[in-house]
Amino acid sequence: MGDNAGRQPPLSNGQQDDIALAETQSHEATRPGPGEKERHSQPGHATLHGDKDDLPHDVPRAGKKKGHGYFGKHGKLRPFRLLTADFHNIRSRYFSDWTVFNQLVLASTVYVFFTNLLPGITFAGDLYVLTGESWGTIEVVFSTGLCGIIFALFSGQPLTILGVTGPFTVLAENIYKLCEENFGVPFLPVMAWSLIHAGWMHYLLAIFNAHDWTMQYVTDFSADIFSLLNSVIYFHKAVRELQRTKKIVSIAAFLYAIIGCTGTCLLAILLSTANSWQPLFHRYIRMGLAEYAAAISIIFFIGMPYVGDLATLDHNRLMVQKNLRPSSPERTQFFVEFWKVPIEWVFISIIPGFIITVLFYFDHEISSIICTAKRYGVQKPGGYAWDIALLGTTTILCGILGIPPANGLLPQAPLHSESLMHSVIEDPGALTDPEPGEPPPKPVTRVYEQRYSHLIQAVGILIFVTPPFQHVLGLTPTSVLAGLFLFMGYQSLSVNPILSRIGHLVTAPADLPELPSGASWLGVHSYTITQLVLTGIVFGVTLTVAAPGFPIIIIVLVPMRLHLMSKIWSRETLRYVDGWATREGKPEDNEDDRRTDGMMGGKTEAVDEEKGPRVV
Repeated sequence: MGDNAGRQPPLSNGQQDDIALAETQSHEATRPGPGEKERHSQPGHATLHGDKDDLPHDVPRAGKKKGHGYFGKHGKLRPFRLLTADFHNIRSRYFSDWTVFNQLVLASTVYVFFTNLLPGITFAGDLYVLTGESWGTIEVVFSTGLCGIIFALFSGQPLTILGVTGPFTVLAENIYKLCEENFGVPFLPVMAWSLIHAGWMHYLLAIFNAHDWTMQYVTDFSADIFSLLNSVIYFHKAVRELQRTKKIVSIAAFLYAIIGCTGTCLLAILLSTANSWQPLFHRYIRMGLAEYAAAISIIFFIGMPYVGDLATLDHNRLMVQKNLRPSSPERTQFFVEFWKVPIEWVFISIIPGFIITVLFYFDHEISSIICTAKRYGVQKPGGYAWDIALLGTTTILCGILGIPPANGLLPQAPLHSESLMHSVIEDPGALTDPEPGEPPPKPVTRVYEQRYSHLIQAVGILIFVTPPFQHVLGLTPTSVLAGLFLFMGYQSLSVNPILSRIGHLVTAPADLPELPSGASWLGVHSYTITQLVLTGIVFGVTLTVAAPGFPIIIIVLVPMRLHLMSKIWSRETLRYVDGWATREGKPEDNEDDRRTDGMMGGKTEAVDEEKGPRVV
């Protein structure tokens, strides 16, 4: 690869076809040769800035267009193209993933364990009530642990954390209502077929390189709306949990439930700021309080109802199993006889299977993208297509076992990466033998890319399916789980860019920061309001019988952003507020390049490897 570096001139704006093709192939970045450094702006992605060495070796260069057509060597629809590249990437990194284990990895393991298990328990309480006891704590814990172990061992990107998500619980609740209340068919067999169909649809997405067709065109506009929707769902579930508690406990117990809910959330928020408490406490104590804020708060408010007169109240606690068996009294084993369903429902289940596929694909890919964002300094290649195929396998397995399927978690995935962050000096020799007049090298951010933290936390979660640990979970008041919902919603909302733009909406015009030339605050404000309105519409849909279709609305936002919004807002405004979610740059950059080509009279430059660029 390096042999031709000196003969390749920079790519020009006129070579749009080659650059676009190279961007779609950037997922297939291969392992560097001996003595070379890995240079990925994102994991598994090559850097496209004109340097030939930064392109994968099998990507066609300008002037060497090969593999034309969708099914050609580099065609977007060539079967198994990305899967093959991902397989080679995993082979190149797999053994090195098991060579890193230290104190920070252990701390990350504990941190991810709590942030994954506790929200899962919260969703379990919700599912237990709204799926007619079909799914409860043991099913959610079983799924989270089992799928986590499989992904820790075999995934292309072990930084992505799996669990049962809020949007899926909304889907499951509505599918249950349709099955049991509207059509009179058993829920679990229909759900099993839905997940089986979703599984083979995942395989098709991976085989035919769906990542190149879909996620390459997703912008922050859709991703931010999806993240905000997750926050709203968390807040809404907290309120619903308190409403259910009010119906079954005394007024005194309900008033304490409100205190327990708000107290759990506020104490967790307070402790999460412990790193800023200097000079109070030792640095390691502050770090511990901040890292385990949610766990400390939950343990504290689990114990409170057992103190003094509070112990006499009729608290509503999490329903758990005393034995290692499913939650439903009608089931004796973790296996669904999915063939015992009317034959027409085998085919009708394709519809919810498709909706689940859309949700899981979008959710898991966004989770993988966020946890490997550029700010984390991830160096090893990932495996988007491989992980989607693996997700299809675990989805089918969960359907047959009669447990809710797990997929990528948006709040937890970036938290995992953040807990593994550290600073390194890439060239230690420059510190001991610096060049005259050269400033000392600055540390760069990296994460420990390994599989131990994912594997150990998943094994720990799986242990909680056993009766002794189930008993521990049964001590948890549902008010604490409602408070955890509030805290998770707060965490998700606090890092959403929409929140800062909401602040700009209520800021006096004179105090607003200066915008780039051509952008206007009127445009920015209307863009933000549009995102809020669309989030409200999607959330409103989740409260109706059409709730299972809400992921499709999220996907529709992608072409709407690319083709409609550019006619409403100026290019400069869109450039300021939005950008590609999966790669560097912005959609408006391509438009600028096309305009440049138009000014050249439609002429473009082709590159001959021996003679350099020429106009054609």
